[in-house]
Amino acid sequence: MSTNPTRVFVARLLGLDVFDPLGDRLGRLRDAVVLDLGPNTAPQAVGLVVEVPGKRRVFVPMTRVTSIDATQIICTGLVNLRRFEQRGAEMLVVGELFDRRVTLRDGSGEAVIEDIAIETDRAGDWHVSQVFIRRGSSSALRGLRRGERLIVDWLDAYHGDAAEPQGASQFVAQHEDLKPADFADALHEMSDKRRTEIAGALQDDRLADILQELPDDDQVQILSSLHRERAADVLEEMDPDDAADLLNQLPEAQKEDLLALMEPEDAEDVRRLLQYEEDTAGSMMTTVPVILPPEATVAEALAHVRREELTPALASSIFVCRPPLETPTGRYLGVVHIQQLLRFPPPEQLGNIVDTDLEPIGDQANISEVARILATYNLNSIPVVNAEGRLVGAVTVDDVLDHLLPDDWRAANDYPGLTKGATNG
Repeated sequence: MSTNPTRVFVARLLGLDVFDPLGDRLGRLRDAVVLDLGPNTAPQAVGLVVEVPGKRRVFVPMTRVTSIDATQIICTGLVNLRRFEQRGAEMLVVGELFDRRVTLRDGSGEAVIEDIAIETDRAGDWHVSQVFIRRGSSSALRGLRRGERLIVDWLDAYHGDAAEPQGASQFVAQHEDLKPADFADALHEMSDKRRTEIAGALQDDRLADILQELPDDDQVQILSSLHRERAADVLEEMDPDDAADLLNQLPEAQKEDLLALMEPEDAEDVRRLLQYEEDTAGSMMTTVPVILPPEATVAEALAHVRREELTPALASSIFVCRPPLETPTGRYLGVVHIQQLLRFPPPEQLGNIVDTDLEPIGDQANISEVARILATYNLNSIPVVNAEGRLVGAVTVDDVLDHLLPDDWRAANDYPGLTKGATNG
């Protein structure tokens, strides 16, 4: 084990690349794992949580870490690539210790943990040695102003009970740049209590995006922990098909209560989706694809598909319909693919370049039929119409994958191709 440096602060290492001795990149540091040894002993640092290719988080024991500095982390390369699962008295430094409130043992007040230092002893073992804290109460902290920061030894603070309420602003700030799927992966590893605390610190739109990437059980647990009005606000921010899927997992009374609290327009979209039988095109479609009239121009269409909230699959196609343009629309006319927009001048009207050869699929079509058409024609999305020929939504390739993959695919441990060369940790 490298002895230079012997002490490192975890927050300063987050996001660093982790390499094997040959210089091959294994992944990126996302957290550290410590073992609670009781109130009078500093926790032992037992490993790192590293995000490897495929966005999987794995455990790297500290015994495999050979060097840590401000620019990189090097390990032996012999790493078990099974998804990390927290056990027993293990605690996640970023996930569970950051934002925890402590009471200084000298009686000078309370503070909040912002960072934690780990260091090696002569035997090469890593332990938590110090905490970087921010004054968090209005009581006097021996000459320190409210909000002032300082470093104290771990044993100089009483760390309280893990069951006590804990803030989450530090965790949210550390993960603000993560894609929703990666944030969800980190959230999935945590206890119900910690997930609830972090959900409470997120903005509604951010929480909605993250909820859509979580396993079903986690979605239900988080939504059920929210106040009724806030739960309805978050559902409004979700894609209608994802909101419908989530509501379908709730008891009927709770589902109807939340629908009644949602804005009528948002609730109407979700109610329409709830009427479809499972595994039909209607049950998995989104009701808000990009829809424009035939008189709209290429320039207008390009402006619509530039919207940040659109997924790449939805932005790949513009569906041309007669008014009204909200689903269910007037008569469906055809589709304009994004490549076509790039081949025609900005003033060109969509009605002149619309593709009428691609047949829409009926809202009662089975998922297997939808998947076959997407694969046959190499499509990212397909229009869905009702019996009257009105556009009611669109199914994207990611919607189909969500339905075809096992229910627990987000939490599954085994992914072919990721464990090559790995050994048991």
